[in-house]
Amino acid sequence: MVTQSSGSRSLATCLRLMRTIALNCTLDVIMGALAAMGAVGLCGYIPAAWPLWRVAVLGMACIAAGGMPLRIFVQHWRFAGRSDFWQLGCACMLAAVLAMAVLVVAGGPVRSVLPWCAGYGMMAFVCMAAMRAAYQHWRQAGSRPGRAACPVIVLGSGADTTRFLKLMPAMAERVVGMVVESPQRRPGRRVRGVPVLGLVADLPRIVPAVARGGDVVVVVTDGSFRGERLSAVLRMVHDTGARVRCMPDLSCIAATHAGPLHPVRLEDLLNRPALQPDAQGLADLLGGRRILITGAGGTIGSELTRQIARYNPAMLVLLDVGEFALWQVDRDLGDQAPDIKRHMVLADIRDPARMERVFARFRPELVFHAAALKHVPMVEENPCEGLLTNVTGTRIVADIAARHGVRAMVLVSTDKAVNPASVMGVSKRVAEMYCQALDVQARHLPGGDGMRCVSVRFGNVMGSTGSVIPLFRHQLERGGPLTVTDPRMERYFMTVSEAVGLVLQATACAVGAQGTGLAALLRQGGIFVLDMGMPVRIVDLARQMIVLAGLRPGRDVAIRFTGLRPGEKLTEELFYKKEILQPTGCPGLRMATPRTVDLAQVANIMDALTVACRDGDGARALELVRRLVPEFAHNLHGMDMPGPAGQIDVERNAS
Repeated sequence: MVTQSSGSRSLATCLRLMRTIALNCTLDVIMGALAAMGAVGLCGYIPAAWPLWRVAVLGMACIAAGGMPLRIFVQHWRFAGRSDFWQLGCACMLAAVLAMAVLVVAGGPVRSVLPWCAGYGMMAFVCMAAMRAAYQHWRQAGSRPGRAACPVIVLGSGADTTRFLKLMPAMAERVVGMVVESPQRRPGRRVRGVPVLGLVADLPRIVPAVARGGDVVVVVTDGSFRGERLSAVLRMVHDTGARVRCMPDLSCIAATHAGPLHPVRLEDLLNRPALQPDAQGLADLLGGRRILITGAGGTIGSELTRQIARYNPAMLVLLDVGEFALWQVDRDLGDQAPDIKRHMVLADIRDPARMERVFARFRPELVFHAAALKHVPMVEENPCEGLLTNVTGTRIVADIAARHGVRAMVLVSTDKAVNPASVMGVSKRVAEMYCQALDVQARHLPGGDGMRCVSVRFGNVMGSTGSVIPLFRHQLERGGPLTVTDPRMERYFMTVSEAVGLVLQATACAVGAQGTGLAALLRQGGIFVLDMGMPVRIVDLARQMIVLAGLRPGRDVAIRFTGLRPGEKLTEELFYKKEILQPTGCPGLRMATPRTVDLAQVANIMDALTVACRDGDGARALELVRRLVPEFAHNLHGMDMPGPAGQIDVERNAS
């Protein structure tokens, strides 16, 4: 039955194709007949004193003979482009040459035949090209929505504008002008017929003039126009009511229709270009390996799972304490990489016996340790739990991994570990110190064959669970207000996919660093630090999210300041002030060399810390932590911001 239906569909497709070719051929030869008769009127010459019907037949026959070798009858008129029109011109020239040969053989004088044939060829090309162009215009007009389409302003260079006009012809007809960054392109000049209206800075003046009371779409065609430049455009057009859209990727444009323009996304507003890891280096590191990921259900852990799966590991062991989160990752991986062998492990990294059994069973070669308690206020409320998970759990995983011959363990750290003010931050710094000490010891062993213990430190990832962006989205859905702790608060941001890609890149650098300057830094306890670009003010992020939702800060949604919470800092740091960040040779990766401690010393304090935490003695636990991290300045109660908490930054406006 399946074979019969498939055969029926193939037959129907062939019949439709044959019908289209027959129709194209019929219309083209008719245009050839009209061109031949038009050439008679143009030149005042009737070839060989023939009747007009014979002239028309000659025109039809020559077009048919000239068009077949150049395949003009199989052209898809709706998508005819420059190459199709070149073929059409060549076919008409060939038809004119054939007509001249026939007439000369029939006894016509060359002096009279030549002008007629030239006129015939030109008129045939004009008629057939006009017919194709008219069909394209009719199809594009028929595909437009019934309502009046709003005008489009293109933002980009001449090359970007040209690409947009070619790839999105339906919107190209609505383009009223373009704005540019370079003052060298003066207003009044044209790019492919599109007038230059002015500079990007002139948008607040240009948009109302173009809108005439209606909507306007500003299309950003330059792929590098991101970050603060794009944020400035959003601010400029905010009061005009114009919508800002970005050009889709080439991969989003199918052969039958143009891909939709996408709204500005938060990642487009990051003040930094995205960096791509070394795919070949990662394939050599991850391909065919048995890999364990702790915290696989979290934001970082799940993205690690997805990216590692692209490099065909021999086995993925996904470990998490949360059943639902682990089930979600398993479901996603089953859809995206069903052929990857994987195991779901429900386990607590604080349980040494359970972790010992996991390592003995699966014998992983690489371990990515992303399991942690990371919500600052939550860990402040439960300091012993935070220390047990982030410090003791990390030590358990690292020690067992080293005993079972793991090639490398990677600790996912945070910028909150630098000059920590929270229990969460100081717990990650202690975990860093233990991994540093393990790595230094392994690299100084004879032969240097011990387990590599790599620490990678970075700031916030956009959209991570429990972070500010999902909170703002939830508050927007409820109509606001958006709550910000302090107008001065800044944070580093990076997309989760890029952060994880650089974590993998750092792993490849650390494992392969032998006999290099990077290896010397690692022997001193070096920690990889991701290049996070410039920090972002949280209040600016809140305003941008309101604008991206199509609302107006202060009029539609308010922003309310609530005061710093326990453990929070106004700004985070990626490295200590006394450190000098060293280049690693990998884009987006730098190396810090923070203070290290002796492995035996940190292990003794961690033993006492674990006992205090299991006894619920938080005060004793924090006292032990300060012995390892004397720069820990615990912001226990939160800093009072200037003015009363709850002050509204942007008041609602009744208008």
